[in-house]
Amino acid sequence: MEFIADFHLHSKYSRATSQQMDLENLDKWAKIKGILVLGTGDFTHPLWLREIKEKLESAEPGLLKLKNSNSQTRFILTTEVSCVYFKKGKQRKIHLIIFSPSVEVCEKINNYLKLYGSLDSDGRPTLNLDAKDLLKIVLNVSEDCLVVPAHIWTPWFSLFGSRSGFDSIEECFEEYSKYIFAGETGLSSDPKMNWRLSALDKITLISCSDAHSPSNIGREANVFNCELSYFEITKAIKEKDKSKFLYTIEFYPEEGKYHYDGHRNCGISLAPKETKKYNGICPVCGKSLTIGVLNRVEQLADRPEGFVPENAIPFKSLIPLEEIIADALGQGVGTVEVEKQYKNLIEKFGNEFNVLINVPRSDLETATLPEIAEGIIRAREGKVFIEPGYDGVYGKIRIFQKGEQKNVSRQGTLF
Repeated sequence: MEFIADFHLHSKYSRATSQQMDLENLDKWAKIKGILVLGTGDFTHPLWLREIKEKLESAEPGLLKLKNSNSQTRFILTTEVSCVYFKKGKQRKIHLIIFSPSVEVCEKINNYLKLYGSLDSDGRPTLNLDAKDLLKIVLNVSEDCLVVPAHIWTPWFSLFGSRSGFDSIEECFEEYSKYIFAGETGLSSDPKMNWRLSALDKITLISCSDAHSPSNIGREANVFNCELSYFEITKAIKEKDKSKFLYTIEFYPEEGKYHYDGHRNCGISLAPKETKKYNGICPVCGKSLTIGVLNRVEQLADRPEGFVPENAIPFKSLIPLEEIIADALGQGVGTVEVEKQYKNLIEKFGNEFNVLINVPRSDLETATLPEIAEGIIRAREGKVFIEPGYDGVYGKIRIFQKGEQKNVSRQGTLF
């Protein structure tokens, strides 16, 4: 069966995360978005794991669902950990996603990890543990587990991060590199950027939301066509099976908050070529610039832009529906009219991904305002205006130029 999955998100027990990130709200928003399989996130946190045990029950092999519910949403046990340690004379900060086939396996993993850091202080715990040793511990508990480097290009906390990462999978995981089957692209990169590194051909690229609030789940996701079970999902990832792992759904990477280089406090945003001109130094304050994902990819790439590997899993770039509506109306996300139009489309077509990917133009035009229908179609076709993010500042994606929405609206009323 074909379904959408988002594996990486956080619970209300993670820092800077909405208190609405509980299991009931996650189940509700999965339906709104059109997601069938959703990561629990944060299974390392004792209180969150207790809620998982109290509120969820077994469904298909390795998957869970809300107790006493007819909900179709399935939960897969996941967590993210932050490994902070010194290696080869440099401090490393690597975030990793762990997939677990059962609560019992989660509990065994937690019993080991609590020796390296506090598990109850944050849903994403910080561990004084080498990433390789983390991988070793998890696989010793269960070979059915999957460990995936998270948002692999983020400057501060990732495998290839410019500030605290490595230059290769092998440099980080050494002899355990053969057990790294996948990497998460993160919001600031997409598959075509990763395809420029031949070293990544052997792994599968997954994309997830890293959501800290319910409405952000699914802003990146994965589309499968396989049996609904933990083991079939992880097998499709490990084997990079294009017949079962159909494509990923991507944020426009320019919208990610670490795409370009720059200095947030100085308002400086630079493309890699401009950074080189300034020798990596901020022209305002004279300190080192935060090197973004695009520049870091350029540093490690051994292929030109536009190269597509033979075994590459395809992707689609989408814009969240609320952002499209907000741009079409010239209003902010979360305003009353934007929410009204969003709910209208969800009620008529079932869920957000159906609206973004499948609903024909003619049906959209009869169901909503002409400028909103036009915005959805333009987003599908990649007809967007982009202002890249940098140094923690999210980028801006616009569909309409200033005042253009009114022209679209007037044209719509003529027919």
